[in-house]
Amino acid sequence: MTEHKLFIHNTLTRKKEEFKPLHPGRVGMYVCGPTVYGDPHLGHARPAITFDLLFRLLKNEGYKVRYVRNITDVGHLEHDADEGEDKIAKKAKLEQLEPMEVAQHYSNRFHKAMDDLNVLPPSIEPQASGHIIEQEALVQKILDNGYAYERNGSIYFDVEKYNTKYRYGILSGRNLEDTIDASRTLDGVDEKRNQVDFALWKKARPEHIMRWPSPWGDGFPGWHCECTAMGRKYLGDHFDIHGGGMDLVFPHHECEIAQAVAAEGEQMVRYWMHNNMITINGQKMGKSLGNFITLEQFFTGDHPKLDQPYSPMTIRFFILQAHYRSTVDFSNEALQASRKGLDRLMEGFATLGRLAGNDGGEITESYAEALSERCYAALNDDLNSPIVISHLFDACRLINQVAYKQTTITPDGLEALKRVFSLFAFDLLGLKPEADGNAQREESFGKAVDLLLDVRQQAKAAKDWATSDKIRDDLAALGFAVKDTKDGATWKLEK
Repeated sequence: MTEHKLFIHNTLTRKKEEFKPLHPGRVGMYVCGPTVYGDPHLGHARPAITFDLLFRLLKNEGYKVRYVRNITDVGHLEHDADEGEDKIAKKAKLEQLEPMEVAQHYSNRFHKAMDDLNVLPPSIEPQASGHIIEQEALVQKILDNGYAYERNGSIYFDVEKYNTKYRYGILSGRNLEDTIDASRTLDGVDEKRNQVDFALWKKARPEHIMRWPSPWGDGFPGWHCECTAMGRKYLGDHFDIHGGGMDLVFPHHECEIAQAVAAEGEQMVRYWMHNNMITINGQKMGKSLGNFITLEQFFTGDHPKLDQPYSPMTIRFFILQAHYRSTVDFSNEALQASRKGLDRLMEGFATLGRLAGNDGGEITESYAEALSERCYAALNDDLNSPIVISHLFDACRLINQVAYKQTTITPDGLEALKRVFSLFAFDLLGLKPEADGNAQREESFGKAVDLLLDVRQQAKAAKDWATSDKIRDDLAALGFAVKDTKDGATWKLEK
């Protein structure tokens, strides 16, 4: 274990707190995964990358992490008020497929996109449909404790009764007393005692194709049950971190808390973490709003709002350039700037690999040590990835100074800088060189080198040997080996 102290913003307390795991050396983390009824989009990439960064940091700090990220393949209805069709069942009807075919197809697509984005797989990826028994047991426990009621084969959580002993709204800060009073005046409350009550189990209509037997008749679990049941199964009655997008604070995570407390009398989760939204023109990006751009469309450029394709690492860099709790608004200009920033980092690291150390160098290991501490300080300050990137840009400036012989670095300092740069850019931020980008850069390098050799040839023809030698030496310092032949100068890039 390292001695770095990690501070994270806890949505529950609305403040930044020092992270102290329940069990020394071990971390239990649950993150809400996708509802798999469509292709993953940029909005899915943000929580995946945010909690991938946290996962990488915790493992690097020496923790043994059990990271659980679920797949929602049943129970997520079209409307949060427990109305409409199951999203996956609806898609299955439209495409004349079995619901599990739909879920499997889009799960595969999600996994492919995560792999492209270099998001590490979780320790466990449970599916809601594979944990019906656990969800039924949760519902029964809440019924037994008096915080739920049955109506025509469906089970609803009694928010008003729960609120007399506990507080429904503790995570979101909502005043549910006013909402409960207002709901009584509404017509069409149906089976619910109050409009704010939420379904723990829904009776399946005859045409509903996703159904399971239960003590209350054939039906399916409510959306909120799955995470409470699976979190407890794999992480225990109490665990460290629960994460997800800010749009899940209410109702999903608020309901999770209520279910856990109603069943066991206390909270399961110590730290609640939420990333902010990706927006388009200030509006949340999402499938339900129809304003989303899929990740594949970003990678291919095949969308009317895209000026060009954007590589997976450009998308990852774009997301990491903003703090996870800040809103990020999509634009082609922002993505193009991210591409340039990513290229700058990758070129800086490539240049670093071609440098040679000097025993009398001005830059020593202490620079790399200080860089490492600054980057760790940023990451341990609530995952401040933009600050880490700015520190790596500072390192790129120094690398270029060494390359252009404006300063020198010792061999030990060079090796230490390589390790630190690689640790933060690749191991922790999760960036990686992309083959296509490297090919494009090498083509650009080639044109630039050819142009410089033309200038050098002109200098040689004018007997300006100083300029000729300087061009050759400067190219050598950047890793380009120049060789004079009877047919003119040739060059190659020393790998």
